[in-house]
Amino acid sequence: MEKQTEQNSRRTRSGPRLDRSQRLAIDQLDWALPSYSDHPVQPVSEDDLQRIHDTSMQVLEDIGIVFLNEEALDILAKAGCDVDFANQNVRMDRALVMEMVNRAPAQFTITPRNADRMLTIGGKNMVYSSVASAPNVSDLDHGRRVGSRPDFQNLIRLNQYFNCLHFIAGYPVEPVDIHASIRHLDCLYDMLTLSDKVVHAYSLGSGRINDGMEMTRIAAGLTEAEFQAKPHMLTNINSTSPLKHDWPMLDGAMRCARRGQAVIISPFTLSGAMAPATVAGAIVQQNAEFLAGLVLLQLVKPHAPVVYGAFTSNVDMKSGSPAFGTPEYIRAMQISGQLARRYRLPWRGSVACAANYPDGQSVWESTASLNAVSAGHCNMVYHAAGWLEGGLCASFEKLIMDCEMLQQMIYLNRPLDLSDDALAFDAIKEVGPGSHFFGAEHTQRRFKDAFYAPFLSDWRNYEAWEEAGSLTTEKRANAIMKDILAEFTPPPMDAGIHDELLDFVNKRKAEGGVPTDF
Repeated sequence: MEKQTEQNSRRTRSGPRLDRSQRLAIDQLDWALPSYSDHPVQPVSEDDLQRIHDTSMQVLEDIGIVFLNEEALDILAKAGCDVDFANQNVRMDRALVMEMVNRAPAQFTITPRNADRMLTIGGKNMVYSSVASAPNVSDLDHGRRVGSRPDFQNLIRLNQYFNCLHFIAGYPVEPVDIHASIRHLDCLYDMLTLSDKVVHAYSLGSGRINDGMEMTRIAAGLTEAEFQAKPHMLTNINSTSPLKHDWPMLDGAMRCARRGQAVIISPFTLSGAMAPATVAGAIVQQNAEFLAGLVLLQLVKPHAPVVYGAFTSNVDMKSGSPAFGTPEYIRAMQISGQLARRYRLPWRGSVACAANYPDGQSVWESTASLNAVSAGHCNMVYHAAGWLEGGLCASFEKLIMDCEMLQQMIYLNRPLDLSDDALAFDAIKEVGPGSHFFGAEHTQRRFKDAFYAPFLSDWRNYEAWEEAGSLTTEKRANAIMKDILAEFTPPPMDAGIHDELLDFVNKRKAEGGVPTDF
C-alpha cells in the first residue's frame, strides 16, 4: 500500500500549499507526537488520593456494578467475583481489581493504515482529536442544522488536514441522512479514505464493532494475525451511570479486546445528575465504574490495551444541562490524571464547552478545559476542536479556532532552549544599552525559521485591521475553513485495497447492515 509522503517544509499539509498571495495564511506545526515538558499538577495529596481509591474499592466490594451482559457475568463469576445473576450485579474484591490493573499496559501504540501516523498512548505523550458524536452541525453560512454526510465528510477533511489533530474519535457529526443500519459502513469508509490517521469505531453491538475492525484491517492491508498483533484502531465505551455497564458497549469492548484493539472506558458522571453533587463523590463513582470495566477486559484478554476515561463534570441545577469549563470540571480532570498515573494507565479527557456559538464564552470555557487536561497530563484529548453546546453541535469555525489553541499548547510544551546561543549573552553584548534587537543577527537568524504566528491572530492596529476588512475571529475562521476544503486532497490508498474495502461495504449493505432494535 502506498504511504502518504510528508513534505519536507517546516509546515506540512495533506493537500497542496495554499497560495498566500491569494488566500489567508495558515501556519501549521509539523506532524509530530507532542509530549509534556513540565510536571503534572497534583490537586490532592497522596493521602487524599488514597482515600478516593479506598472509597472506590468500597463501592466495588460492598455495592457493586451492574453488568447487563450475560457473557460478562459468566466471565466475572469464573474469576471469583460475587455475581447476583438475578439482578446482574457484580461485587469484586480489591485484590482482584489491583491484579487486573497491574496487567494493563502503561503505554502502547496504535498504528493506522499510514504507519507514519502511529500514535504512542501513555507516558508524557498527548494526542488530540476533533469533536465527535454531535447530532448537529453549524457554520456561519448555513447556520445550525442536523448532521449530514457532506458535513461529516468535510469535518473529516479538516481533521486530516490539521497536524495538531492526531486521530478521529468517532463521527464528528452524526450523518442522519444515512439510515442507522448502514451508517457505520459509510462513515468508516469515509474516515478510512479521506484520512490516514487512527480511527474510532463505535461499540454499539456486535455488528458495528465487527464491521469497524474488519474495515480497518482491510484498509491497512493486514492479515488477521497482523491485525491482532497490535492495536490499529480504538473504541470508547461509556458506563450508564450510576454504577451500570450496558449490553451493547460491553459486547463491543470485549470483541475489541479479544482482537487486540484499544478500548477507552469513560464513565459519564455528571455531578448532581448521574453522580454525587461533590467533585470527590463523582470521582469515586467514576473510578469504580472504570475499574470494573477494566477488570472485565483484562479477564477477557490479559494485557489488553485499556485507557482510563474521564468525563466528570457538573450540571446547571436550574436547567439540568451539563456545564463544562467550570472549576468543578477542572478539578475533576486534574484528579482523574492523578488516579490514572497512580494506576500506571493512559488517560483520556476532553476539551468541552457549553457555549452555543463560537464566541468569547466558547473560547474561555474550552481554554479552561484544555488547560485542565493539560495540567493533569492527559494522553488522549477528545473533542479538542469544534465542540459547542455541551456536545450537541459541531462547529466548523470553532474547529479552526480550537486548532490554533492546540498548536499553541503543543508549542508551549516544547523543551525550552537553554543553549549558550539561546541565553544570548553575545547578542546582548552586540546590541548594548539603549538600542533594539530588531536588526540584530541573533534576532534575524532565530526568527527566520521560528513558528510564532498563529493563523487566526491579526496583529495590526485598528486602522489597518479595519482597512483589511475588519474580519472577526469567527469570520476569519470561516474563510480559512473554506480555503482548506477547496484545496483538500485525500491521502493516497492502493487501488486494490480500496476496491476490497468498497466491496466489503457493498456486501454488508446488501446483507442489510446491522439491526437497529438491540
